[in-house]
Amino acid sequence: MKNYDYIIVGAGASGLLMAYRMSKDSFFDNKQILIIDKEQKLSNDRTWCFWEKGTGEWDDILVTSWKKIQFKSFIHSLEEPIFPYQYKMIRSKEYYEKIWNHLATKTNITFFEDAVVSIHQEENGAKVVTATNSFYSETVINSILFSDEYKTQTKYPVLQQHFVGFFIKTEEDCFHDEMATFMDFTIAQKGNTRFMYVLPFSKNEALFEYTLFSEHLLPVSEYETAIEHYLKEKNITNYIITEKEQGSIPMTCYHFWKNNSPNIIHIGTAGGWSKASTGFTFKNTTKKTIQLVAYLKANKPLESFHKINKFWFYDLLLLDILHEKNYLGSTLFGQLFKKTTMEQILKFLDEETSLIEDLQILMKMPPANFIRAIFKRVF
Repeated sequence: MKNYDYIIVGAGASGLLMAYRMSKDSFFDNKQILIIDKEQKLSNDRTWCFWEKGTGEWDDILVTSWKKIQFKSFIHSLEEPIFPYQYKMIRSKEYYEKIWNHLATKTNITFFEDAVVSIHQEENGAKVVTATNSFYSETVINSILFSDEYKTQTKYPVLQQHFVGFFIKTEEDCFHDEMATFMDFTIAQKGNTRFMYVLPFSKNEALFEYTLFSEHLLPVSEYETAIEHYLKEKNITNYIITEKEQGSIPMTCYHFWKNNSPNIIHIGTAGGWSKASTGFTFKNTTKKTIQLVAYLKANKPLESFHKINKFWFYDLLLLDILHEKNYLGSTLFGQLFKKTTMEQILKFLDEETSLIEDLQILMKMPPANFIRAIFKRVF
């Protein structure tokens, strides 16, 4: 077995970002770092959106950004500026290229292309087993989900944020490219939480994504039919589909981090970094990787990295409600957007609000369902 100071398992969003953070910190310049994955991704297989204030570190690869957001439901609809935030969109191709090009300048970072079979805590380190080899390190940073235990346990509900998206191009200018549709709940809910997500990046190009927060995935044809129906309702008929994407992100408060050990830490979705109530992962990953780099430099115990906070409990309550009554999503989000400013909502979802601000937001939500969820969890 070959030894490395650090091994990063998985070269997706979180694994690559962790390597990128480490490569830009001189502390790791004399450390041998190995990245392992079955392929070196360089194509557009993901779209990530996030909001932030002012200039950000990914502005050089933005597809576009929006200063205005639209929300639609039968309870409440709005079109509002989101100052001081901007809603930003990047594609994975540019993200991968930016990071891989930078990593190529670092002689202490190596990529090994192979499927990872397993990782193991050893007596004084950790072993990574691939299809053709084995590697050893004192610190393994893993971003691959090896276990389905989170799906089979019953303590914490598991929903999925699942979606299919069409990138379309129209013959005529059809879109207000200065505004993104965050959620459109005016589509048929069919007993679930379903919404359309619309991101125009020019006056004749946009991403239409049919999204659900629910327990079970649908046949691909059902998502596609829903998008086609939505486009027809909007009188968008002369278009071509330039690209499609699909995905599913677990929404759960399951303790992924319980699998951390003295020499192995799990990151990204595998580490519970996806925000349980929304499925958003990218923004959380940008924060967590900064924190983890500082943590590694301080040589603190890996098992103690993750901390449960008040937002974990808020997310748990919402998931409990939607797991039991999945059709309530439109109502809950409608009430939230009706009674709370966009700035406060985005700050809350970023987990940056104070306890007083939290209570002000939560008190504006339909109380009966949350009281019942609290009662079930506490008692």
